[in-house]
Amino acid sequence: MSTRVSPKLSMLEQFAAVAKALSSPHRLDLLELLAQGERGVEGLAAAAGLSVANTSQHLQVLRRVGLVVSRKSGPQVLYRLSDDDVLDLLASLRRTAERHVAEVDRLVRGYFHEKDALEAVSRDDLMARMKDGLVTILDVRPPEEYAAGHLPGSVNIPVRDLERRLGELPESTEVVAYCRGPYCVLAYEAVAALRERGRRARRLEDGFPEWRAAGLPVEAAPC
Repeated sequence: MSTRVSPKLSMLEQFAAVAKALSSPHRLDLLELLAQGERGVEGLAAAAGLSVANTSQHLQVLRRVGLVVSRKSGPQVLYRLSDDDVLDLLASLRRTAERHVAEVDRLVRGYFHEKDALEAVSRDDLMARMKDGLVTILDVRPPEEYAAGHLPGSVNIPVRDLERRLGELPESTEVVAYCRGPYCVLAYEAVAALRERGRRARRLEDGFPEWRAAGLPVEAAPC
């Protein structure tokens, strides 16, 4: 009797390897960070709050299953997502967890809805309001992520600097804040802080990676 593994099982084994690579919250966090743009190991480690050695190990797992790719730039190794379809995979994972995992539903209804129960601004709505000059777009990500790519005309003010730089945001228009993705806490915190100071503010429904993947216009800081 043959012990040869069937092509179907071989394929499912590869699917399982991708799923296993996604089984670490730290690796999911690294994928979200890489969705903002290409980065080196040291920068990723600092942003994720991990050691460089641990970050490198997680990146190798993601690279082996094809979710990230790397290139050499002088002495540095830079990583990026292999394709925008990785964002689709993460979005599907998020939607499935939202529908079927009670703890996710509790967190969404608790922390996130407590921070902001108002309906977020859709991409289409924001595009229309941008054209009419009816909105100020606030990017609350760190400056290096903003430099790699951002929504056209957006103002970059990290949350920690918001109170000090509040005067840079016109009072005559509503502020729409965005950051790394749908559940990036930075945008929630920024909107809450702005409303506490009497400003009109809402969130974009998702983040910069989803905006870029939808083929909408982006800008980057000059080299």
